[in-house]
Amino acid sequence: MGEIKQKRTANHLQLVLSELIREVVDDPRLRDVTVTEVRIDRELEHANVFVAALAGEEVRESVLAGLHSATGFLRREIARRVRMRRAPVLHFHWDAGLERGERIAKLLDEIQPSVSPDAPPVDDAGDDDPDAVEPGADGEDGAGPGAR
Repeated sequence: MGEIKQKRTANHLQLVLSELIREVVDDPRLRDVTVTEVRIDRELEHANVFVAALAGEEVRESVLAGLHSATGFLRREIARRVRMRRAPVLHFHWDAGLERGERIAKLLDEIQPSVSPDAPPVDDAGDDDPDAVEPGADGEDGAGPGAR
């Protein structure tokens, strides 16, 4: 199976699943669930569906349980809406990428020194080395030997 068709099918499945979960499935466990990625095998028989929720890790188990209970309905709807010989078997996985990204951003914020946005930038280049010579301070233009 061509890699382009595989990616195109995965993208289409992601759109259809997102719409179905958001607008058709009536399960309170699936509120604010986002389909972040779909990966499909070469034979288009198995689809790994990665999901996340705005509520975060706290609702992981209930979201995956809700998706598991809706799997048959989702496969039937995919068979109706997507032109495929056979609807793929859906395997749902929690996408921890959003939480990981937030955690990394928080850690980066913690290690950055708190600087006032109005403070002028600090230029400490050369301050640590007392033997450092500014270009042009010794009568040369700093362009190197033979430069005109």
